[in-house]
Amino acid sequence: MTRPPALLSTDKINLKFKLYEGVAHVLKDVSLEVYPHEHVAVVGESGCGKSVTLRVILGLLDRRRAQISGTVHFQGRALSEGDYRALRGQDITMIFQDPMASLNPTFTIGDQLRSVLARTGVKQQAEQNRRVQQALLNVSIADPERVMAAYPFQLSGGLNQRVLITMALLSRPKLVLADEPGTALDVTVQKQTLSLMEALVREEGAAILLITHNLGVVREFAHRVYVMYAGMIVEEGTTEELFNAPKHPYTQALLASVPRLSGEALPTGIDGTVPDYTNPPEGCRFHPRCPYARAACQQDVPQVQISQTHRVNCVLYAAPPLPEAAHG
Repeated sequence: MTRPPALLSTDKINLKFKLYEGVAHVLKDVSLEVYPHEHVAVVGESGCGKSVTLRVILGLLDRRRAQISGTVHFQGRALSEGDYRALRGQDITMIFQDPMASLNPTFTIGDQLRSVLARTGVKQQAEQNRRVQQALLNVSIADPERVMAAYPFQLSGGLNQRVLITMALLSRPKLVLADEPGTALDVTVQKQTLSLMEALVREEGAAILLITHNLGVVREFAHRVYVMYAGMIVEEGTTEELFNAPKHPYTQALLASVPRLSGEALPTGIDGTVPDYTNPPEGCRFHPRCPYARAACQQDVPQVQISQTHRVNCVLYAAPPLPEAAHG
């Protein structure tokens, strides 16, 4: 079956920041794709570059400090600065991790949500209020009128997070970028939130690019997964492939670090820390922590095709296969 064209694709995105200590080489050749109707997850340790990748995709970084190379394509078109401004908040929306830093404290929640609808052409305030109230009810806010009249600082972190989710979905976007959307929510509301996002995909043909540390959410929600380490994509594949047959040593270690309710095996940590981006390792950035490291790991990293949908960036698969890891 022929796949439709990608809704979103990035082609070898590289990102550097000018810092007092030097130049931080944050992203290295990040290429990923999201197709219509897809749920795609990006996983990895904190500090691996996941959130900043979303900001590159949405054109949110200050070009005076950030040096970006590579291309972002949306619906087959390479995006320019003007394109970003036109797409943000309508065709592409983002659910940020920190709701208090994302909502304007000088406007009520109702004002901020109504402004989203106004940009989509809904001008009558009565219709705006009706749609906003229904959208807030959909994210389990039982008293939408009170929330609409409130300012962000008058609401809890969980309520503000649900407001952000509402804001991202109001314009019926084609692509939702979700940066840990359930961080401030309890487990029940997290599940409701994922169900809402899934309904948007099903009904509107939208797609979701999700960042999360919760591998249980990934296993239940995502169709495909990109594993990121220190600003590099090290493995990609379907959720089934990544969980049942992980190839990269980092992916194996990440899965082995997750606690399990069944079985006698205890989770194992990953030795070492994410490298300093002002002086990253040559070649594969994981090799200083990798139990299988060899001299070739310090050279250019090959991408090896395991199957039609499964790829791993690791020299070990151009050589004799790795021993099976105890990933469960």
